[in-house]
Amino acid sequence: MMKNSLLTAALIACGLIACTEAASVASAPKQVVATATAPAVAASAPLVTGLPDFTALVEREGKAVVNISTSQLRRNARNQQMPGFDGDDPFDIFRRFGFPVPPPNQRGAPPREERSQSLGSGFIVEADGYVLTNAHVVAEADEITVKLGDKREFKAKVVGSDARTDVAVLKIEAKGLPTVDLGSSDKLRVGEWVVAIGSPFGLENTVTAGIVSAKGRNLPDENYVPFIQTDAAVNPGNSGGPLFNVRGEVVGINSQIFSQSGGYMGLSFAIPIDEAMKIVSQLKSTGKVTRGRIGVGIQPMTDELAASFGLKDNKGALVSNVEADGPAAKAGLKAGDVILKFNGREVTQSSDLPRIVGETAPGVSVSIEALRDRTPKTFKIIVGELEQLADGRSAQRELKRDRGGADSLNKSGLTVRDVDPRMLKQMGLKFGLQVINVQGAAARAGIQSGDILIGLGSEEITSFKQLEEAISKAKPGTSIPLRLRRGELSLFVSLKLPAKGESTDD
Repeated sequence: MMKNSLLTAALIACGLIACTEAASVASAPKQVVATATAPAVAASAPLVTGLPDFTALVEREGKAVVNISTSQLRRNARNQQMPGFDGDDPFDIFRRFGFPVPPPNQRGAPPREERSQSLGSGFIVEADGYVLTNAHVVAEADEITVKLGDKREFKAKVVGSDARTDVAVLKIEAKGLPTVDLGSSDKLRVGEWVVAIGSPFGLENTVTAGIVSAKGRNLPDENYVPFIQTDAAVNPGNSGGPLFNVRGEVVGINSQIFSQSGGYMGLSFAIPIDEAMKIVSQLKSTGKVTRGRIGVGIQPMTDELAASFGLKDNKGALVSNVEADGPAAKAGLKAGDVILKFNGREVTQSSDLPRIVGETAPGVSVSIEALRDRTPKTFKIIVGELEQLADGRSAQRELKRDRGGADSLNKSGLTVRDVDPRMLKQMGLKFGLQVINVQGAAARAGIQSGDILIGLGSEEITSFKQLEEAISKAKPGTSIPLRLRRGELSLFVSLKLPAKGESTDD
C-alpha cells in the first residue's frame, strides 16, 4: 500500500484488502451504452436533466474486471522481546553486566516464515490474457492469482511494472477472454459522470459512480502522473480497477484516495488511461520503462517568485538545483533559470517538465528555451537516462548549529552566520550563510532556522556583504529571490521586504 502525507491527511493506496468473487460472465455482444446527455436547450432551461442509467455499462464491461490476489513469503525473527525492556535486543541487559552474549543467529529460535496476502483489482485489455493493474498491488509478490467473473483462477506473471506511474502489466494463459473498451482521458471533461468497478473491502464487483472533479492533479512525489480526481466512491480493494466514462470506455486506473480515516472521503485519484497505455507499450516490449533526464531540481513558479525575478507571469519551471556534471550542467543551465519550452513543447507549470523530459528518448539532442535574469536564452542539451526507481530514499542531513558570530539583516527579518567549513564540505558547497533566527519578512517567506542561504537569484552567495548589499539596495515592498538548502532539498523563496511605513516585526 502506498502512502504520502499531505498536511494531516494520508494519501492511501487503494489495495491490500481482500476481495473474493466477481459477477458471472455472459457472452453478450458489445453494444453502445446510452448516455444521459440532454439535447441543446434554451438558456433559461435547466442545463442538467435526468440521471444516467449505468446498467448496460455494468453488464457489458463488468465481465472484463478481475480480482487480483497476491502472496509473499516473509521471514520474521521470532519475538525475543523480554517484558519490561524497551530496547530492540533483550540480551543487552546481560551484555551490560559483562556476560557473554551469543549473536542473534545462534540463539536457537529460527526465523519464522509467514505468508502475507494482499488483494486488489484489475481489468483485461487483450483477449489472450493481458491484464492491467497497479504496480503497488503486485509489488514484491511471490505468487499472483487472477480470478475471473466465472470464478476461474489463473496464475499470473508480471510482464512489467513501473513504480513511478503505478502501472503493471500481467499475463495469464487464457484465450477468448472478455476485454474492456479503451477511451481517451484527454477528451474527458470535468463534470462528466464516471463509474468505478472493483472490490472494495472484499465486496466483489462493486459499482460506484460520481463525476470528474478535476483533471491534471499533481500529488506529492508523483511527478509523472497528471491524476484524474473524482468523487466516485473508491476504497481499499479498488486499486487497479477501471474507471469508465458513460460510453463504457476505460478512462483511468483507480490508484489512490485522499483520506483521514483510511476509507473514502470524496477524493479519489485515477491514472489517465492515455498515460497508462504509453507505459504499457514499453512494458510489453522491454519489461521496463525508459525515461529521459536532464539533471535539474525544479519548483513551481509562484506569483511571488515571478515578481521577485521580474517576470510578467508565473509560467515555466524554476530551476532550483543543477546536478554537477549532469546533462543540464554540461549544457550551461544554472539555478535560477526558468525553463519555458523543452524541445518545442511549452512548459506551462513545473509539473509539466518531468513528464515531457521523461517521454524524451535518452541520447537525443534537444533545445531548451529559458529565461535568465529576464533575458531569453536557448540551450542545446543531450538527454540522459533516468535510473530505475530505487526502493529507498536518501535521508535528510541534520543541520547542526555551530559556534560563530551572527549578523542581523535588519529589514529582512533574517539573522545569519557563516557555515562551518566542515559542514560546507559535507554538503558540497563553497559558501553559505546559516539562518539562526527568522521573523517578519523572512518568516512570512517561509524561511526556517537551519536553512542555508546559497544564492541570490541565479547568482551564488559568496559573502555576507553580498547579501547585505542586495537587501539594502532593494526598494521597500519589492521581492528578492533567495535560493537555500534545506536538508537535501534546494529551493527558492521570495523574500518580500516591508513597504515604507510597514513594521519589520511579525
